[in-house]
Amino acid sequence: MKAIGVFGLLILLTAVMVSAIAVVWTRHESRVLFVQFTQLQSQRDALNIEYGQLELEQATWAEPRRIDDEARTKLGMFMPRPQDIRLVQR
Repeated sequence: MKAIGVFGLLILLTAVMVSAIAVVWTRHESRVLFVQFTQLQSQRDALNIEYGQLELEQATWAEPRRIDDEARTKLGMFMPRPQDIRLVQR
């Protein structure tokens, strides 16, 4: 009878130890995942900021006045004179 009681106590003690180790491991994993989550959030925020800056830069480069200035200064383009314009009919 005592052997069964001691055996049962050892099983319960083992179950408690395994449970305690599982709790510690789970908390550790939770902390690791939380740190990774916060790093990913920071990366997301940085990418959102960069995306906004790129959108602003794109809007600046696509502005009609800027395109006209670039065409005139860098490419030497100009508006054609009225006598140089030809209408093409199909």
